[in-house]
Amino acid sequence: MDNDLADRRMQRGWSQTRLAEELGVSRQTVISIERGRFDPSLPLAFRIAATFDCAIEDVFHP
Repeated sequence: MDNDLADRRMQRGWSQTRLAEELGVSRQTVISIERGRFDPSLPLAFRIAATFDCAIEDVFHP
């Protein structure tokens, strides 16, 4: 699944480590999601959307 997580993270000036801390996951998880190698669970997708104050569909694109 495509996503614009890296763009949203960089717009805030956050490192992958900072985003991982905000989401309660490892930095490796953030890297895997950004590269499209890992699709987050639904609860994690909701946390990502809430962190960026948007809908899940705004971040993830089938």
